[in-house]
Amino acid sequence: MATLFLIIIYLAFISLGLPDSLLGVAWPLIRPELGAPLAAAGYLSMTVAGGTIVSSLASGFVIHRFGTGKVTLVSCMLTACALLGFSFSTSVLWLALLAVPLGLGAGAVDAGLNNYVASHYKAHHMSWLHCFWGIGATLGPIIMSRYILSEHSWRSGYLAVAWIQFALVALLFLTLPLWKRTGHEAAGSPGPAAAEQPVQEAGDGSRHFVKSGVVKPLQIKGVKLTLLTFLLYCGVETTMGLWGSSFLVNVKGVDVAVAAQWVSLYFSGITAGRLITGFITLKVKSRILIRAGQLTALTGAVLLLLPLPLYCSLAGFILVGLGCAPIFPCLLHETPARFGKDHSQRIMGYQMAMAYTGTTLLPPLLGLMATRTPLGMGIFPYLVTLYAVAMMFSSEKINSLLKTRFAGDR
Repeated sequence: MATLFLIIIYLAFISLGLPDSLLGVAWPLIRPELGAPLAAAGYLSMTVAGGTIVSSLASGFVIHRFGTGKVTLVSCMLTACALLGFSFSTSVLWLALLAVPLGLGAGAVDAGLNNYVASHYKAHHMSWLHCFWGIGATLGPIIMSRYILSEHSWRSGYLAVAWIQFALVALLFLTLPLWKRTGHEAAGSPGPAAAEQPVQEAGDGSRHFVKSGVVKPLQIKGVKLTLLTFLLYCGVETTMGLWGSSFLVNVKGVDVAVAAQWVSLYFSGITAGRLITGFITLKVKSRILIRAGQLTALTGAVLLLLPLPLYCSLAGFILVGLGCAPIFPCLLHETPARFGKDHSQRIMGYQMAMAYTGTTLLPPLLGLMATRTPLGMGIFPYLVTLYAVAMMFSSEKINSLLKTRFAGDR
């Protein structure tokens, strides 16, 4: 039963990933048809992320009140209905209104399932969980590009993804009793009662005590820097997904359909990387994987920045995707080990909220700057590189703090 339950969680993450890359891929066609300004895509993305922040912050109460199964079912239904509405929208205003349920549908599921997997499964399951998100995020632009090529229609692409979402809703409805049984078993499991947790081994090799009931989560060393790392990571990932197609079309002169396929390769890099990372975590510590991923993503961003042949830009997209692969799931899985299980649920909520804050604020910043600077969309690789460098700096600072705490505990 535990295996079947894990498979259902994986499928739920496909539904989270499917809509994430659609807007950026379809925007070069949506914008002229609806007469929207270039920066409107950033505002729509910000609306989706804002709804996700609200629902993720409320996820603890909602899941406790209604159960994970029902929340997942209703959230996927919200997403499916919003995507269906997108396919019939006649103005940017309708897209903005539908972006609210699209965002609300993701947050509670994301925060709840991430904490469940981090607390109850090994690191490779977290990587594979987000690999399934990548499957959804990869399928999105592939589906959209096919409809753009065959029908020159972004609406049909949204409609197709909506029906896939409704199929997942039907599956979740049929398996709802399994969620209830598993939820009761989880609710009956005892939690830690000790005032001070045992020494814990973090992914960076350090060990430390986390005193429960004494230190507030935000007062724990490294938490604030971790939140900053999540903010910047989502700045890299979402900016690439939202504006990558526009950069290729407007700056590199790539055809819209081809640009959509290139963006799908970026998400394919994330997906394949997380599948591989799941196996590597059995032998390699998360700290090393996080650092390797950041270096790889930075290399890809530099390839986009330099005046190199077009195929180097394709390599840049793939490298950024591969680099992003281990960062997010490894950081999430390290939460209970680094900061203690007593604090992990609240810190996980903070992390998800900060991640969606990065998704909300940083991509629209690029759209705003692109409309007000001479570089236009040419500013894309500069900002991606800046986010990647800042993310790596904050992450390495966390490693330094944890080593200092380990030395102090001895």
